[in-house]
Order: sequence, then C-alpha cells, then structure tokens
Amino acid sequence: MSLPWDYNVMQPERVATDFQINLSSDLNRWRFFVVIAQLGSLTRAAAFLDSNQSLLSRQLNALERECGVRLFNRTGRGVTLTETGSQIFDRVVALLKDAEQLDQRLQDYVKAPVGKVTFACFGSIGATLAGRLYDDLRKDAPGVSLCYMEGNVGQIEAWLADGRADIGIVYRYGEVLPEQEFELATVDSYLVGSANDPLTSRAEVEFSELRNLSFVLPGAPNELRNTMESLARDMGFSIAVSMETNSLTLMKLMVAQKGLHTTLPIHSVLDGVAGGRLQASRIVNPPIRRLISMAISKSKGPSRTVSLVSTRLFGLARSILVDH
Repeated sequence: MSLPWDYNVMQPERVATDFQINLSSDLNRWRFFVVIAQLGSLTRAAAFLDSNQSLLSRQLNALERECGVRLFNRTGRGVTLTETGSQIFDRVVALLKDAEQLDQRLQDYVKAPVGKVTFACFGSIGATLAGRLYDDLRKDAPGVSLCYMEGNVGQIEAWLADGRADIGIVYRYGEVLPEQEFELATVDSYLVGSANDPLTSRAEVEFSELRNLSFVLPGAPNELRNTMESLARDMGFSIAVSMETNSLTLMKLMVAQKGLHTTLPIHSVLDGVAGGRLQASRIVNPPIRRLISMAISKSKGPSRTVSLVSTRLFGLARSILVDH
C-alpha cells in the first residue's frame, strides 16, 4: 500500500539527531561558572565545590577559550562577571536547572537520598527556614529526615566542631569568612525600640545617638556586643546594658513592654514592626553590618544526603535574607 503523500517531503526540517551541541557539552564547567559568579571568589568556589583552586582556574580558562570571550573580570578582591557573562548567566542557570531535574529524576530510579541531617541556626530565621526546607525535601527526597537545633554563634560552632550538627548558619563580622563557610547575605543592624520611641521612628539613627540608651543584649562573649562596645569606646562612651539574654523572644518583649532598646537585623523584628509593637531604625555612621554564612561540619565530611540538604538550604536561606 502506497502512502498518499511523499514521506520524505513531510519530514520535519530537524530531528533529534540534528542537535548541534558544542559549547554547552560540558555542563560541569558551566556549573563552575555559576558557582564562581555567585560567590565572587575562586577560593570560596573551590571550597564550596570541594575542589582545587588551581584546577578550577584552569577549567574557567578553558571555558573562556572555548567561548572566545572573557566571562569574568579578575580583581584583587575576587572576580566579577563581564558584560557577556552577565548576559548569559540566567540562561546558564536555566540550563543547569533543567539538567539537574533530569539528573534528579534519573537518580530517583537508582537510589533516593536517605538519612538524618542536623542543621543549626539562630532563632530569627531558623524556624521559618526549617519549615520551608521540610516542604522542599518532601517533594523529591522523602527519605531525608531533619533535625533542627537553635542557638547562638558559639553554640552552633561547638555543634559543628563535635559533629552534633552537619550544617550551621551563623553571623560573622568583618569581610573574611573562615574556610568551609559560604556567604548567604550581608545585613545591616537596626536599633529596635518600642512603638512610641521617638528615636526609632526615623529611618536611620547615628551610632553616637546610642550614648544615653539602656539596652537588652546577648550575654558576653558576643560578636555584636563586642563590636558595639568597641565603637562606643572609640567615641568616648559606653553601652549601657540593663539586661542580658540570649532569648530573642524575651529581648523583643523587654523592648516592647519595658522601654529598653536592642540591636538586631531587620528580618528578626518584621513581625513586631508589622504588628505595631516595635520600631526599627538602621544604624549609620558607622553602620554595623553582619555577614550571614553557612558552614559545613568538618568532623564528618559532607555525605551525599548532607550535600543535597546544604544545596537546598543555601538557596532557601538566600531567598529569605535577600528579600529582606
């Protein structure tokens, strides 16, 4: 039986075997490209990827040679995307996400990640982050169980050091992060007062205006408190601490009901500000900025399941912190 049309004529112009893949054939190099762009440093990218910095540099140079164009500007402080790199960044991320979804689907058929992962965080975003992480993992990693621990920076560091926590999110001050830590966001510190406090009704407050205030602050040793006391000494006054507590809930209660002040990042007090119980004014001249970073326990080494959770946690934490 003959066909009523010319079969060859009816064929589409291109079929699957006609795909021409050249520059995007090595997706790992493009993954390196994205990680380097996000972290802004070959050193941090190498630590995040558990790779060698010189090897990563060679891979990046090879990628740029294949593309015939520079993708990064090298500076003394790290690397930044060139105009070309910026233009293709979103497309590369989309390509890698598609590839990751395919890879995840294939892995699901082989072996889904299983096991318990413990992560530790400070209270201001910890509960929100834990809830979102739980929802995210239930979709495609139901074999992973979570353990959440809440504490201050010193406690989280101890839990990471002795292996009680696999992943930790901590505050840091200064521009240099320890090894095995990856920056999530930089946040300003705010002076927090009660609803009728005239000082915090303004958008900004000078650090020198903290001179005559009574504070509720974390107990020493604490990096924020050390920073505030050092700046105050340089200006010829001291920080008056009327109460010490490591409880964020009590801290906000003492501010709202007892007229004390405290210093927190804005995401810590959004609920109180929205509810009209608290006010917050950004501290300037000088500002007090905190780096929020994610650290991986060195005592265990990241398993496949920990690596999965840390990747998800990194993205979720950045989305929460950058939004605010």
